[in-house]
Amino acid sequence: MREALLDACFGENRHGRTCQRLRDGRAPASGLALTAVREGKLVGTVRLWHVSAGGRPALVLGPLAVDPACRELGIGAALMHQALAAARARGHGAVILLGDAPYYARFGFSGEKTAELALPGPFERDRLLAIEFDDGALDGAAGMIVPTGAALPKRRSVRAAVAHAA
Repeated sequence: MREALLDACFGENRHGRTCQRLRDGRAPASGLALTAVREGKLVGTVRLWHVSAGGRPALVLGPLAVDPACRELGIGAALMHQALAAARARGHGAVILLGDAPYYARFGFSGEKTAELALPGPFERDRLLAIEFDDGALDGAAGMIVPTGAALPKRRSVRAAVAHAA
C-alpha cells in the first residue's frame, strides 16, 4: 500500500531520485516510519533514515507523501509534527531533507547548516534543508551525506532460488 501511494504521489520513476540512494537497501530508523489512515485507507506516509552528514550522525526525512485526494486536510503537516517529535524524543540531534524551503520552513528547517553538505547525485542546493534538535549537532558538517542505517536482508530472486535448488 505504501509503495502504491508513493507511486501516485511521485510517479514510478521516483526510484531514480537522488535521495532514494540514501534509502535503497536500508531499513527506516526504529519507530520513525509513520502513516496516516483515513476511513481505513492509507492516505499519508513519512519515514526517517539514519545517515552520516559529513561525519555527523543525523536522520534524512522522506519522502513525505499524502494521497492527492486528501491534500489540504493538514495530513502532511500532522505527519511532519509527529515525525519530528518522535525523532527528538528518541534522542536524534538533527534531521535533513531535500524539499521545498517555504513549506518546510514552518517546521523549523533551513539551509543554514547544509551549505557544505552534498548528496550522492544531482540536487538543487536551496532545497537541502536541516533542523537541529541539539544545538551544534551539524556544526562543521561538510562532505557527502551517506546512509548508515541497518541494511535490509537481500531478497533472493525466484530465478536464483530455482537455480540453487537444481
